Amino acid sequence: MNDYRNDQNSRYGTEFDTREQEPQQLYGQAQFDAYSRGASGEYTFKTKKKTPASKKILTGIIAVLCVAAIGTTSIVGYTLISGNNVIQSSDSESSSKKSQPTSAKTKSSVDRENLPTIQQLSTPKDALTIPDIVEKVSPSVVGISTVLQNGMGTGSGIIMSDDGYILTNAHVVKDAQEISVVLPSNYSNSDETSDSGTSKNSDENEDNLTYTAELVGSDEQTDIAVLKIKAEGLTAAEFGTSADLQIGEAAIVIGNPVSLSLANSVTAGIISATDRTLTIEDRTINYIQTDAAINGGNSGGPLINAYGQVIGIASARVDASVADSLCFAIPIDDALPIVDDLMKNGYVTGRPSLGITGTNVSSAYASYYGIPQGFLVKGVTEGGGAEAAGIQENDIIIGINDEFITNLSELNEVKNQFSVGDTVNLTIYRNGKKISVDVVLGESTAESVSQDNQNEQQPEQNYNDYYDYYGGQDGLREYFGGYGLGF
Repeated sequence: MNDYRNDQNSRYGTEFDTREQEPQQLYGQAQFDAYSRGASGEYTFKTKKKTPASKKILTGIIAVLCVAAIGTTSIVGYTLISGNNVIQSSDSESSSKKSQPTSAKTKSSVDRENLPTIQQLSTPKDALTIPDIVEKVSPSVVGISTVLQNGMGTGSGIIMSDDGYILTNAHVVKDAQEISVVLPSNYSNSDETSDSGTSKNSDENEDNLTYTAELVGSDEQTDIAVLKIKAEGLTAAEFGTSADLQIGEAAIVIGNPVSLSLANSVTAGIISATDRTLTIEDRTINYIQTDAAINGGNSGGPLINAYGQVIGIASARVDASVADSLCFAIPIDDALPIVDDLMKNGYVTGRPSLGITGTNVSSAYASYYGIPQGFLVKGVTEGGGAEAAGIQENDIIIGINDEFITNLSELNEVKNQFSVGDTVNLTIYRNGKKISVDVVLGESTAESVSQDNQNEQQPEQNYNDYYDYYGGQDGLREYFGGYGLGF
């Protein structure tokens, strides 16, 4: 062992200590790596073979090539990170999109020559095309013309049966002195006869599609009305259901916007919402919202789904000066039960009634006449709850169940929370005093609805009668004890 050490001393020019030392202490880590510990615990030195010059040259060349390869790889990596070049894979569109910078001008993978239409996106595969829907439903859409006290009105309607029952909005026929229904032009070739006995295909009768209509029943609370014309062989609309409507599905409107000269105009869009509760002209109704245009004259016409089924009744829109494409229709599921009641009874059964008619006292009239704002009673139904409670003509109802009211709408809002047979408490202003009366609610009938509509037509006359009844403004102030707006 000493000879070996001496030999190593002479080779490396370093004297070994005769004591045993770890080789890494003697030669450092680099030379230690040339050793390996044997099973006996001794270290064995591994000598290196001398490398020929030719191999050194080859090794140098390989080293240069490796450096060049590493440099190229680094440049490519930097290019990918900095976005100065584009590398795309032809086998994968997703890889292409990931590696493509936003600034690169590459051909879009979207086939813009075959983009889907709104109808394709919003309708199921078995849906009808819009032309097919129009062809199916148009024969069931009619025009409605009304003669009013101060002019004319127009609207739309839906044929419900082949014998002439027509569905429309109550506001379309409100206050109408005469109502006419105009059938679409495809009936002009029919052999049917009008209610006047004139053949529809007669050239002598230019207006052979117009019928006089009877008002079967109207319900302002739900804005539904039913008409009847004397005709046979009409094409009834197919009614669907509004319960299953989904936001985003197709919606089509057919009607007579602005005037009957634009009869059977078609607009299309989608269902924007399925449950919108809005108050319009004292009516609080649940609506379907759509962006399919509903213009003046479309009211009462159909809102149609992708299968050509009526799923709503076009009813209202937000003024274009406020917002665009906010249109509303009454869900057909809500309308049909009302229609059944109107056709059977002429009114909606089960509605509570106070048994009074009258008109609202506006703030202007209240200030002018010195009377309270509320509901002015002009008629008391014989045998009704109000008569039994002692309510009189010219009483002013100013509260119900301890809630002050200023008009009929507020009165009905509370009253309609109760049922027929329930008792409500009314606050009445009479003889300069407030009095309290209990009224048992009866059932609203066709007669009471008719009387109420008649009184609403001439509110100013009611005020004048009231004024004369008490002998002018001084008499009113004396009667009501100098009632003022501060009450």
